[in-house]
Amino acid sequence: MNIEILSILVLIGMFVIATILPINMGALAFAAAFIVGSLIMGMTPNDIFAGFPSDLFLTLVGITYLFAIAQNNGTIDWLVEQAVRLVRGHMALIPWVMFLVAAIITGFGALGPAAVAILAPVALRFAAQYRISAVMMGLMVIHGAQGGGFSPISVYGGITNQIVEKAGLPYGPTSLFLSSLFFNLAIAIVVFFVFGGWKSLRNHAAASGPGPDTHLAGASRSIVGHGGTPASPAYHRSAVSPTGAAIPSGEGLTRERLMTLVGLTALAIGALVLKFNVGLVAITVAVALALLSPKTQKAAIDKVSWSTVLLIAGIITYVGVLQKAGTVDYVASGISGLGMPLLAALLLCFTGAIVSAFASSTALLGAIIPLAVPFLMQGHISAIGVVAAIAISTTIVDTSPFSTNGALVVANAPEAERDDVLRKLLIYSALIAIIGPVVAWLVLVVPGII
Repeated sequence: MNIEILSILVLIGMFVIATILPINMGALAFAAAFIVGSLIMGMTPNDIFAGFPSDLFLTLVGITYLFAIAQNNGTIDWLVEQAVRLVRGHMALIPWVMFLVAAIITGFGALGPAAVAILAPVALRFAAQYRISAVMMGLMVIHGAQGGGFSPISVYGGITNQIVEKAGLPYGPTSLFLSSLFFNLAIAIVVFFVFGGWKSLRNHAAASGPGPDTHLAGASRSIVGHGGTPASPAYHRSAVSPTGAAIPSGEGLTRERLMTLVGLTALAIGALVLKFNVGLVAITVAVALALLSPKTQKAAIDKVSWSTVLLIAGIITYVGVLQKAGTVDYVASGISGLGMPLLAALLLCFTGAIVSAFASSTALLGAIIPLAVPFLMQGHISAIGVVAAIAISTTIVDTSPFSTNGALVVANAPEAERDDVLRKLLIYSALIAIIGPVVAWLVLVVPGII
């Protein structure tokens, strides 16, 4: 058995073991990286650790630490309150606001993980307080970020268009951007209704109906959980807006909250405008806030999702071993040499989706798209459609908990819901990795047969 097949079987074995036994899959992955890398392939520790996602590690720790401080001092509650006021109690609009803001941020050139790192903590806090699905809210942020991710001035768009242009193939930057935007918008609509967004619409309609009793009932649903339990201690004292939503009356903008808002603004400017590493900026802002108010940050470090960090770091390190073993190139090269352009395009879409669920989408775009060039040069199939389908398939799976975006959603989910969010994201990402490439292929590739 060659090393490429063996490494894939080991990966499958890890998933099976982690499903049956209560063992962190990240720990299994580190062990597998040692066994396959050192004992079978003869890799040095430095070679193995080259695949360790130090950037992602610091991003997860820095973001969750920073927003834990912001949660402890009430800044997140204050931001949620302002969001409620902004949409005038229309709860169903909040997920779409998050989708739109994420799309605008990435459309103007920001990396998707930077946009998700900033928006996900606020979006998930809102979801927790208003009993909206955390999975739905996280997916809306991610798909919004991916929707704007292929604009002509974005990172993904720049990489893809440059590769196609250098290969001498026809390319359409606007077509690529709109294809990604509308594809992710369509997914977001499905996500919104599948994960309960229709309940927000129904509750708002009930709250807006005639009669004071109906009006107050709509408000109570916003602030009271099952069995009459308040959704959040911060909402014991609430006013009711004209639309029936609960508007929290907290302490207002205190000195600590103001400093935190300044820190969050610095994070946004540093990551989105100045292009600094989001993890380094986040940990720096968190340390600054801790120094200014040591008592507030005392328990914040305990809220970092260390089990999630171990899980993701381990899996990605093992995927690095797979790449050094040539497993990805082995599979992709076999596909591109089939001699059947239509089938090859579909299989490359699948390859991009499956591998990208565990690896960097940015790096994979540069590796997968060139594999399509040989059969695209024959002119039997539309290059613009194939490139768009591969690009979309490679990025829509960034919802995976093993990707930066998905990991940020899991890490920022309420602790009591974290395992459930992880499980649902795994199922969702598996489905999107199977269904997404097929839909992209049918919509963008098949009609382009020449």
